[in-house]
Order: sequence, then structure tokens, then C-alpha cells
Amino acid sequence: MILMDHAGDASLLQSCGTADSLASLEDATAESTANESSEEESACSREEQSNAKVEQRIHTESGATARPNSLSLPVKGTDLWTLHRDGEVKLRMGESGPEAEPPLTVNQMFTSTVQRFGNYDALGWKEGEQWKTMTYNDYYKTCRTAAKGFLKLGLERYHGVGILGFNSVEWFIADIGAILAGGFAVGIYTTNSPEACQYVAENCQANILVVENHKQLQKILQVQDKLPHLKAIIQYKDELKEKRPNLYTWAEFMKLGRDEPDAQLDDIISSQKPNQCCTLIYTSGTTGQPKGVMLSHDNLTWTAFVTGQYVSLTDADKLQEVIVSYLPLSHIAAQMIDVWLPMKAGGVTYFAQPDALKGSLANTLREIRPTAFMGVPRVWEKMQEKMKSIGAKSSTVRRKVASWAKDVGLQTNLNKMELNGNLSRKPLNYRLAKRLVFRKVRKALGLDRCTRCYTGAAPITKDTLEFFLSLDIPLFELYGMSESSGPQTISLPDAFRLTSCGKVIPGCKTKIFNPDVDGNGEICFWGRHVFMGYLNMPDKTEEALDSDGWLHSGDLGKHDQDNFLFITGRIKELIITAGGENIPPVPIEDAVKEAVPLISNAMLIGDKRKFLSMLLTIKCQVNNETGAPEDELTPEAVELCRKLGSNSTRVSEIAGGRDRVVYAAIQEGINRVNEKATSNAQRIQKWTVLEKDFSIPGGELGPTMKLKRPVVMKMYKDQIENFYKEVLTPTTPDNPLPSK
Repeated sequence: MILMDHAGDASLLQSCGTADSLASLEDATAESTANESSEEESACSREEQSNAKVEQRIHTESGATARPNSLSLPVKGTDLWTLHRDGEVKLRMGESGPEAEPPLTVNQMFTSTVQRFGNYDALGWKEGEQWKTMTYNDYYKTCRTAAKGFLKLGLERYHGVGILGFNSVEWFIADIGAILAGGFAVGIYTTNSPEACQYVAENCQANILVVENHKQLQKILQVQDKLPHLKAIIQYKDELKEKRPNLYTWAEFMKLGRDEPDAQLDDIISSQKPNQCCTLIYTSGTTGQPKGVMLSHDNLTWTAFVTGQYVSLTDADKLQEVIVSYLPLSHIAAQMIDVWLPMKAGGVTYFAQPDALKGSLANTLREIRPTAFMGVPRVWEKMQEKMKSIGAKSSTVRRKVASWAKDVGLQTNLNKMELNGNLSRKPLNYRLAKRLVFRKVRKALGLDRCTRCYTGAAPITKDTLEFFLSLDIPLFELYGMSESSGPQTISLPDAFRLTSCGKVIPGCKTKIFNPDVDGNGEICFWGRHVFMGYLNMPDKTEEALDSDGWLHSGDLGKHDQDNFLFITGRIKELIITAGGENIPPVPIEDAVKEAVPLISNAMLIGDKRKFLSMLLTIKCQVNNETGAPEDELTPEAVELCRKLGSNSTRVSEIAGGRDRVVYAAIQEGINRVNEKATSNAQRIQKWTVLEKDFSIPGGELGPTMKLKRPVVMKMYKDQIENFYKEVLTPTTPDNPLPSK
């Protein structure tokens, strides 16, 4: 058992906006997570690609038969994809380098770590005010016990164990136990409706469902009679409120496993192969039903190996890496960062509290002091907003010191970035700013030991990147998909560029498919991290994987002269105006949010229209319990209004043109954005402020905080149509209407 000291001297940092009462992150949803984009939508149809596809040979038991553009029924282990739960794939091995690394099963990687770091702490969790830990020896033994428990309850080979709950020791053990027992580990979003839980459980033919508490249990009980494969339910937190057949507490479940002999489990483990599926990641289903992304043992173990090497994770016997787990484990980003990367290096993962994103994450970070930390953009944005809000209330002297330090920090780090980290000697003013300000900011945030701060899962604004860079906290962007086992490109301390998501990880390849004159095209992946296929979904698999095995992301991007990758949009998000111009909306939306800090969300409209328009929302408070947006403005938004000369404190006082001062300021910001437009077609002609912000409960945002554009188009159809109503110009007495 260990106790962690509470660190966080921020008395001199009010001017930087940092304090122990840092960032209530209530509206930074837990369902946001490694710049993963295209897994939420099937890759778009590619007519040009289908014309260029080469014939491939699909092997069948009767011999090799040529089937152009077909993914039909490959024999086990002879092809790069499969649609079947018991399928095997050909690993994308190379002759040298990372591609030639010997394939491992999850059990082989785990036992190797136990042999090397068995007595090191693996997991940490809080009971009351004390932190408790579990060693790798005990971690592995407990996972084996869980595996035997699953077998005792009737888990069949290649059937799912669904896990529905917040990050915890039990979540990890259920996940790995399911894999060791020959089943599939299947995370389920905690925000899923009963019907969505039913879909995932039935699609993976789950024999067992592991739920956190009574609330999550109720979702399963509502659909239990529609799950013919379900044999048992296990609740891992709180006491059972009612006893039902085949419903177990965690203690009861673990006792089942302890009483079972090892022989059956050992036989199953020894029969497992690296090219077989062990984990299903279900996309959030922004369009259509979620897809079950099949990840093999090799997908997980090889990606952990090559990523750990690339980001220079240290082995535990040198300096143990420390991670805080709080992002949703139903997502591959959290699984790779919290489970597999620490396991490979012998790191220790501490679990945040369930209310992490409602405020307690700040305390956990200060107590644990991680060596690496992944924050989705909304987490960093909330930190930024809180720090600015506190800084605005500090004394004039502190504000001036902070402003000076941030100028020094930004310039020094930009110089360092341009020199790829080779800044021979830090200038004196930087060293002074570090001592006076930067170190204290990091300590107050709990990031004083953190050498790698990452951001991913969604676009982050340049403003937020520069804010943290000015505080000597560079945020390194990641990019990848569920279908690539997490990362494809990563920024490094000695190799990053603002707004770029870095360079491709070793052993993998990136190509830009069908680039335009500016080098923009669809980003495609190749490597041993590319998934096996979508479970039982031939059409979706064929959309994602071309006949040469390249994974098509559905994202648009380009490389610069130094091979840094920049994401420029999504193919399905492209707006094609009535005049035929292709316009990626995200850069324009980001530019508006940067020009007008009052704006929370912006959505560009204009597909098949004569001009562009935009829906805007204002930064507002969020209900801690429901996650729903409220009418009250955030403190930062109120402060911005005051600077403009507005007295508004609520969204309802601004929306609909009620606050002319704010509307004038928004128009000025949009004018500045329009001045930089590359063509008249890319100028925003009309806009409106909506009555409430976009949110997950409202339906406008998906579980990873991505904008559900088709949903928004439908929800706000009337407002959108108003933009495009033809209004006659008042040129005759018969037309008294004012022009718009």
C-alpha cells in the first residue's frame, strides 16, 4: 500500500491562471478519445480506386481462384483480412527492422513482462484516501483466475465478454481474462442505451457481460431476453440490489475461478496464435450500426512494441512509467495507452475516479504525477479556459510576469521546434521563466514529471496548442484509428510541428491516395497494426481495405516537405457547392472559433448550395450529472462579453440576435476569416447563433465528441433553410421587403 503526497503550490501562479482548484472538466466527455476519426464512419466509396484496383488471388480449398476486388472467404492465414470470428490472417511481416519482430500473443507478452518486472507495481487504485497497488505477479495471476471463472461460466471460444463500466482494475482483469480464456474482450460505451448494448452483445455473441453497477446492470436486464448467447452477468462494484439466477458479484465470480484447475486454461492459451482475433472495438456508429473492429494478438502486441520504442518509453528497471487511466476503455486509444503500452514496458497505471471529467482528474494528476498523459482536445481546452479565468483575476504584476514568461516560452519552443529539438543552449530569459513560472505551472497541473503530453481523437485548435507551448508544455498530436490498433503517426519532442499529427511510426507506411494539385488526398495506412476486418461485414471491410491491403481512412491529408502529416478534412465532410467547388469545413470552422473565442461549436453548411453559411453555439455551463448544456455562460464567456461591452450572462440573451454587441463582434471575427479565404466560394455569407450548445445528450455529438453532421442538418433544418430563402431585392414599389 502506498500513500501519495498532494503537490500543487500555485500561490505565485495566479497570473498564469493555474490553481489547485483547476479545471472542472464536466463537459469534456469521457467518450472522447488517439485522433481517431474514420472508424466512426465507413470509408467513402472510391470510384477512382475501384478502377485502379489490381486483381488479387483469393485462395480456396479447391485451389487459387482469381476474384478481382473480392474479399470472399480467404483460407485461414493466407490473406490479410477475414470476416470470421475464428479466422486467421497473414501477418504483414518484413525482412528487417520492426516489421520482422517475432509475433507474440497477449499471453506471451504478459508473461515476458512478469518474468522481467514481476515485483513492480502494475495497477493502482484509490480506496478512501489511500492508494493501493497490485504487482505484475498478482496482476497476471488474477487475470488467469478471471479467465478460469469465465470458462466455468461457459465462455466459448471466439465469443464475447462485454465490459460496461468506468475504468478500473476489474475492467483490465476482465479484458485480459477474456483474451486468455480464448474469448473476445469487448468494451461497451457507458453512455450506450439498452438497445445499443443489445446490438454489441448480440453482434459479438457475448456469453458473459461484466457491468460496473446497478445502473449499468439495468440496461442489460432490459434486453436480457433478446440475448440468446448470454450465460452470465457479473457486477464488479457495489452490492447487488437483487439476487437473480446467473448474476454474480465480482467476489463470487473470482471464487469460481480460484476453484478451477489450470489444465483447460493452459490448453486454450497454448492453442492461441498471434494472427487470431482477441479484441473487438466497436465504432460509435455515427452513421449506421457500429462495426466490430477485429484486432489480433499481433495487432496489440506489435503496436505496443513499436510505439513504446518510438516514444522512448523506459523499462521499469530504469525508470518506471506512470499513467493515469480515465479515457473510455471501449476506445482503442485508452486501451493502447492504459493497458498495452504500460504492460510492454512494465509501467504502472493508476485509475482516476469516475467523476474525473467533472473535476477530480485535476486532483488525481497532482497526486499521481504521471510521466506521460493523454488528454483529448476538450480536456486541454477546459484547462486553458480555467487557467485564463483565474489569471484574469490576478494582480497586475503577476499578469505582467506571466505575459513575459509566456512570450519567452512560446518563442523558445517555436525555435526548438524549427530546429527539431536541437536548441544547443536555452537562452537566459527562458531559464529564468522556467524557474519563476513554468515549473510551478507544471507542478500545479500535476505534470511536473510528465515528459510527454499528448492530444488526439479530435481536432485541436492552434490557439490551444500555442497556449500550452507558451507555458513550456508542448502538446504532441497523435493520429490513428480503431482499425490501426490506435496510432499511425505521432509527434515527438524532437519532431513536431504545430497542427501536424507527426510522422508515421516505424514499420508502418502512410500514402496519400489520389492527391490533388496541393498534395491533399485520402490518407491510407499499411503495417502490422492494420486490423483483421469487420466482424461479419464484408461490404464495410471492402470499403476500408483495398485489394492491396491498404487501409483507407476516409480522412484527407497531406505531407509537408519534412514528411509531417497534416489532416485537412474528411472525405464525407467535404462540402461541394452548387458551383462545384470542394471545401473542407473543419479548417474554416476552426478559424472561426479562433477568431471568436466566445464560440464553442461551429458547423459549416453549403453542400449543393449557392453559398456557405454557418451554425454557431456559445460557450456555456454544462450539467454535471447529465452532460447537457445549460443556459448560463461559462466564466470565460462572461468575461469576453464584458470586454465587448455586453452584459449578457446567458445564451438566451445572445441567441437570435438579441445581443447586438456580441453579434457585431462575431461578424467582425467572421469578416477576418473571410478575408483569408482562398476564393469567394469559401466565404461565409450567413450565420446564426443557436439557442443551445451541441452535446452528446442532445444528439449533435458522438461519444468521441465528433460532430454528427447529418444529425445536426436534420435537427436544425429550419434554421438552415432560412439561410437560403430567396428574398427579392426592393427595386419596385411592389416589393417592400428589405434585402438580406
